[in-house]
Amino acid sequence: MCLAGFGNLPGHVEFWNREKLQLVSKFQASDTTHFEWCPDGEHFMAATTAPRLRQGNGYRVWHYSGRQLFTWSPAGPTDELWEVKWQPVAPGTFPVRPVIGVQTSVSQESKNKPAVYRPPSARGTTSSLKLHETEAPKVVGAAAAAKAEDAKPLSKSAQKNKRRREAKKPEEATPASAPSAATGSITQAQRDAVAMATALTAPPMTIASSADNEKKIRALRKKLQQIEKLKAQQAEGKTLESNQLEKLKNEAELVKQIEELSIAG
Repeated sequence: MCLAGFGNLPGHVEFWNREKLQLVSKFQASDTTHFEWCPDGEHFMAATTAPRLRQGNGYRVWHYSGRQLFTWSPAGPTDELWEVKWQPVAPGTFPVRPVIGVQTSVSQESKNKPAVYRPPSARGTTSSLKLHETEAPKVVGAAAAAKAEDAKPLSKSAQKNKRRREAKKPEEATPASAPSAATGSITQAQRDAVAMATALTAPPMTIASSADNEKKIRALRKKLQQIEKLKAQQAEGKTLESNQLEKLKNEAELVKQIEELSIAG
C-alpha cells in the first residue's frame, strides 16, 4: 500500500506492508503530477507533465523499495510531456511476489530520531511529568532527596526530638486562636462602639485645609507681584491711578496674611 502527497505537497512517499502493518520504505518523489502503479505490483511511475508543471518535465520509474530505476525527459527545449501511461497487460501476467522487508533507510531513520528536548536544568534527572491522569507524578531533585531522607528509619534520639516538636505545635497555636483573659470575648456592639470612639477622638484631616491654604497663598503672592510692578512703574515716574495706589497700601497686610497661612498650613 502506498501513501503519498503530491500537488501542493512536497511528494513524500511511504510504502506499507498491509498484512504486518509495517512501514517498508519512505522516500521523496518531488514535482510529481501523475502517479501510476505498474501492472507487476512492484514498480510505479512518477511523472511531471505539462501544462501543470513544465519545470523538470519527464517521468521516473521507481521500485517500491526506494530505488529509482529509470528517468526520461524531453530531448528538445520546446518538447513537453503531457501524458504517460503503462502499457496494459492481461491479468495474471506477473506472479505475486512477497513484500520485501524493512529497508535500511527506514530502520536507520527510526534509530536516528532526535531525542525529546529537555532544558539543561532538567537533564540527568527523572521527569516529573505524567503521561496519564491515573499515573502519579514522579518527584525529582531536592524534593526527592527530602522524601528519601524521611523514608530512612530514625534513631531513638531523633524520634524523641520529633515527638517533642509535634507536642509543641498545638501549644504554640493555642494563644493565637483563644481570646486572652485580659480582653475577654468582645461582642459586635462593643467593637462598633470602639470604632466610633476612635473616629471621634482621631485628629481631624488636614489635607483639604492645607490645599485651600496653598491656593490662598498663591493668590496673595500674585497680588504682591502686581504691587512690585506698580512700585517699579512709580519709580520710573509714571503716575498711578487711585485704585493702583490703594493696592500699594495693602502690601503689608498681604505679607501678614501669607505668613499666617504658612503657619496654619
